[in-house]
Amino acid sequence: MTLALLFPGQGAQDADFLHRLPPHDAVRATLDEASAILGIDVLTLDTADALRSTIAVQIGLTVAGVAVARALAHEGLVPRFSAGLSVGAYAAAVSCGSLAFADALRMVRKRAELMENAWPSGYGLSAIAGLSETQIETLAEISARENDGAVYVANVNAPRQIVVAGADAALDNFARRALAAGARKAQRLAVSVPSHCELLANAAEALTEFARGIPFQAPRGVYVDNRGGRPLHTGDAIRADLATNMRYTVRWFDALTVMVESGANVFVEAPPGQVLTDIAREHYADAASDVTAVAASGVSLERLTAIVKRRLGKEG
Repeated sequence: MTLALLFPGQGAQDADFLHRLPPHDAVRATLDEASAILGIDVLTLDTADALRSTIAVQIGLTVAGVAVARALAHEGLVPRFSAGLSVGAYAAAVSCGSLAFADALRMVRKRAELMENAWPSGYGLSAIAGLSETQIETLAEISARENDGAVYVANVNAPRQIVVAGADAALDNFARRALAAGARKAQRLAVSVPSHCELLANAAEALTEFARGIPFQAPRGVYVDNRGGRPLHTGDAIRADLATNMRYTVRWFDALTVMVESGANVFVEAPPGQVLTDIAREHYADAASDVTAVAASGVSLERLTAIVKRRLGKEG
């Protein structure tokens, strides 16, 4: 049995999520370290008011992911696979030893600033359930042709769970069009920037330049990227993935499939997410498989550790 850690992206956050992290020495040390690096009390970043800021959200998610990864490592649970959705990829890079925590925080802060400054208001993301990527792309072409506004495929989280990016009016128009075409649901996400599309091309170029001076190492274990849903084996490749992933579609389902096909069968999702766990359960954890997926935010650390150790101990 092989462990994979999954780190959620923006949209998973809710008020007080940092305050609900496990009461573990490694968590407390990580919070203190992040506060010292950034010159702020990171526990001020998870209020409802603070979470209106892309910067606060992305820093908070990175801190939460690294804190729980370190707590699990302290308990003897070091993942073979690390993967994160969008900004979650930064915690994944820290988890696998490719990127220092301090450098990850500085890069995430720069990333969020660039994203927020590029499109400070009037844009976002919507999740569409029940249509395929091909259907979404066809509807997007119709929307553009009929002047309803441009939308872009931002995330392919599952075969029929697609996230689209665009301006508010375009997303509203697209939601109506998608529902009329048979979508089960069209829901705006708690994200205020048009992530993972060409609207962030300039921001990605600026972050690429910023990242040139940040040291990256070859990963311990396997880091799975966003853009291609494939393992990356060098520090330079992981740097490029992190610097540019805001510009490209997140191929999360491809990343999940690669991990399963490569032998990962115990998945733990870092706080505050549940969505990545649900996707893994729906598509890979059935009675005929040996795949287990657990959201760390749903159980105590003690209980989580016991579940994972029991599953990992079934073989060997």
